[in-house]
Amino acid sequence: MGVPYTGLHLSGREEPARDGGRFEVTDPSSGRPFAAVADGTVEDALAAVDAAAEAAAGWARTAPRHRSEVLHRAFALMSERADELALLITRENGKSLTDARAEVAYAAEFFRWYAEEAVRGAGELTTAPSGDNRILVIRQPVGVCVLVTPWNFPAAMATRKIGPALAAGCTVVLKPAGDTPLTALALAALLTEAGVPPGCVNVVPTRRSGVVVAAMLDDPRVRKLSFTGSTEVGRALLARAADRVVNTSMELGGNAPFLVLADADVEAAVEGALVAKMRNAGQACTAANRFYVHRRLATDFTDLLAERMAALRLGPGAEPTTEVGPLINDGAVDKVAALVAGAVAEGARVVTGGRRPGGEGSFYAPTVLADVPPGAALCAEEVFGPVAPVVTFDREAEAVALANDTEHGLVSYVYTRDLARGLRVSEAMESGMVGLNRGLVSDPAAPFGGTKQSGVGREGGHEGLLDYLEAKYVAVQW
Repeated sequence: MGVPYTGLHLSGREEPARDGGRFEVTDPSSGRPFAAVADGTVEDALAAVDAAAEAAAGWARTAPRHRSEVLHRAFALMSERADELALLITRENGKSLTDARAEVAYAAEFFRWYAEEAVRGAGELTTAPSGDNRILVIRQPVGVCVLVTPWNFPAAMATRKIGPALAAGCTVVLKPAGDTPLTALALAALLTEAGVPPGCVNVVPTRRSGVVVAAMLDDPRVRKLSFTGSTEVGRALLARAADRVVNTSMELGGNAPFLVLADADVEAAVEGALVAKMRNAGQACTAANRFYVHRRLATDFTDLLAERMAALRLGPGAEPTTEVGPLINDGAVDKVAALVAGAVAEGARVVTGGRRPGGEGSFYAPTVLADVPPGAALCAEEVFGPVAPVVTFDREAEAVALANDTEHGLVSYVYTRDLARGLRVSEAMESGMVGLNRGLVSDPAAPFGGTKQSGVGREGGHEGLLDYLEAKYVAVQW
């Protein structure tokens, strides 16, 4: 028997791929396909750009209050259908229903936040220092935007881009990850129902991502690229965008350090570590990747973290008692297993986990490693799985140096009872965000983004709206 099929979303309608192609969507909990979607071609992508370009002028002229009301309706619809969307995320992504519900709530907040920001794209009027003229700055929509999103947060990564784009008056073509296209298509249908005009939001799932995105970036009507994904792919897209000097926003890979300083509350640090490490089974760019714990606290922290990690219930995401779902696919499990094996070969000790459970699905047990050498390969690479390597340190300066010894700079975590010390260390962290005595930093009202090779630009907050607006300066006198 076949599986349910969903087409592309073009100009507010569901369409098949022009060559009739389709691909299956697999449940990571079982490894079995449960749906199929249209496999978009280059021609489909350019048709989506056609639709976005045709709708652009009308949407840009739409009153900010109207754009706001549309986004408010989208927020209300997402909230009403939270359980339905959460189950869809769990089916195609594998994350636990608890994590999926939290994602839907977070994702919907981007529509609410940018509904409120839609009326705040204010300009400026000042007098030139010379007194000769006035400086008038107006902000206008960038234009047609290509949005490329990852599989780990298929709802939130889409709304974090679509919300500010629509609020600013831009139209978009969304290319979701091939592993999780159904959530993006469901959001597009929801936005149409909320009143977004045809052509303003188009969705092109595809297994031919490279050529499809390249073709859109080569189209002179496309004026912005917003990408969330790996640093490797981000570099390639930046190079491609440079050919036509396309406005770019990049939220790339992370390698987040989690510092437990000598005066930290161990129980609070463990609670924060569980949040920072285990959302979506560790498959998050903000996931704590390296735990640097003061030698005096290392045994207590490691033992308590291992106890809590070992108690987490591993299982299919759709089961109500599951706390940790599968990884996205078997390739992800292979990568995590290889990193753990490499760390053990370098001298690390498995305190809990470190194995694949039996049975079907792409599972890996929550794992804590002690005695990890600071130079272990595991500490140099983004794990993207439920593995917590613990490295000890003796001096604060040593911890800061270890934390900053990476090409990435997305987020850092710091635990201490001393506020002055916490702020001092936060300032020293070479990252775009810091969780100070918090294991969760993401908030629609805050600017999300990284330094170094973790990204360009910011999403969320007022800064997220400005990323979709161009400032135009008018010299005028009267």
